[in-house]
Amino acid sequence: MTADLEQMWRDVRALLLDFDGPVCSIFANYPAPQVARELLDLLVSQGLALTKELAEESDPLEVLRHTGSSTDQELTRLVEDALIAAEVKAASTAEPTAYGREVIVAARQLQMPIAVVSNNSPQAVDAYLREHRLSQHVAKTVGRAYADPSRMKPNPAPIVDAAVSLGVVPALCVLVGDSLSDIEGAKAAGARVIGYANKPAKAAAFQEAGADAVVTSMRQIAQALMQVEGL
Repeated sequence: MTADLEQMWRDVRALLLDFDGPVCSIFANYPAPQVARELLDLLVSQGLALTKELAEESDPLEVLRHTGSSTDQELTRLVEDALIAAEVKAASTAEPTAYGREVIVAARQLQMPIAVVSNNSPQAVDAYLREHRLSQHVAKTVGRAYADPSRMKPNPAPIVDAAVSLGVVPALCVLVGDSLSDIEGAKAAGARVIGYANKPAKAAAFQEAGADAVVTSMRQIAQALMQVEGL
C-alpha cells in the first residue's frame, strides 16, 4: 500500500483534505449529537413540527441538509447561522488527528499546494487552522456554501472549486476523506481519492465505492509523502 501511495503522489500535483476526520475531530469536545439537538430545538422554536426521523437525527449537517430541502430560505439561513456559531465554538476545542499535521507539512515540503474541502463552515475551518498554526500551509479553504446545503459533498462542486483555486485540474488532485460523500464527490469531480478509514467498518465500504487507496492512519500518507521527498 505504501508503494501505491508513493506512486500516487508522484502522479498528482495538489492535495485536497476533508476537514473533520483527516485534519481534526471538530466535535470531539462539543458532541455532534448535542449540536444537532440544539438545531432541532431551534426549528421547534420556529414552529416547525418535526417528523420522527428528523427528531432522532444526531448529525447537525443532516439537520441543515433537511432544512435546506424545504422552500423556507429564512429558516435555512437561521439554522445555518446557528450551525456556523456552533462549529466555530467546537473548533476551539477540536482534537487534532494523529499525523494530520505531518501530512500537511510533508506536502508543503514537496511544494504541493493544499486546499481544505469541507462540509463544515469555512469560518470553523479557518479558526482551527489559525489556532494550530496551519494557515500558512493551506492555500485555500472551500467550506460549506452559505445556506445552500445542496452544494455539500457528495456534490462535486466544492472539490472542483478547490482544484480551480489551486490552478490544478481535478485529475491531478487527490482528496483525502473519511466518508462516502468524499469518495463519491471526488469520483464525480474526476479527482483521485484516498479513503481514511478511521473506523474499521469504513475500509470495505470505501473500497467498494471505488477509492483509489484506503488507509487506516494518516501516518501512512505522511510516510508515503516523506518517501517521495527523500527520492
